[in-house]
This record gives sequence, C-alpha cells and structure tokens, in this order.
Amino acid sequence: QVQLVESGGGLVQAGGSLRLSCAASGSIFRINYMAWYRQAPGKERELVASITSGIITNYADSVKGRFTISRDNAKNTVYLQMNSLKPEDTSVYYCKANVRPTTMVRFNDYWGQGTQVTVSS
Repeated sequence: QVQLVESGGGLVQAGGSLRLSCAASGSIFRINYMAWYRQAPGKERELVASITSGIITNYADSVKGRFTISRDNAKNTVYLQMNSLKPEDTSVYYCKANVRPTTMVRFNDYWGQGTQVTVSS
C-alpha cells in the first residue's frame, strides 16, 4: 500500500506565507508526477501545481508567481511554498502522486487526506 501524508496547513493573514509538505510512504517502486490540488466549499477540486520526476513544473494561472512546487526524490516528498496568500486561496489542499507500487506493474494515482489552508483578510 501507498500512503500520502500532508502537513503545514493553517491560518494565515493575507500577504503571508505557508509551506505545505506531502510525504509518500509504503511499498513504492517509483513515483512519476506529484501534484497539489485544492477544493473550496461548493467548488470543484482544481489543480494548483504539478511536478514531474524530471522536475518539470506546471501552475494554475491563479497562483503563478506566488506559489512554488518542489520535490525531494530521496524523501518521496513534494512541497508547496505559498507566498503572498490571498483570501481566495482558502481551501483544503490535497496532494496527489502517480505511483508504481512494488506489487504492481502499472502506475496508480494516490491522494492524501487534505490539509486546511485559511487566509484571513
């Protein structure tokens, strides 16, 4: 089995910063891409940022220039540095990883449990 555990969420004032972490553990053979999504109440889950194993990144237009995604392949961990936070960034943030477990020959998507980020105005 593969588990993703997020940390780093919390309450911050507008203009502040937070750093989210997501560690993958379990029977992992290889991790392809990793990504952060967010979902606000009453809205669909949306992609925030993604990063490939080759460190190619992609960002939603709404966070470009403010958020930075990175990963530590040795630790199977992905990070999301969030700067200049706005009230509209308030959401539950979810980590997703495309993983090939040691017991399988194909890659599957795994999700973390989510971490709340609240930005006050």
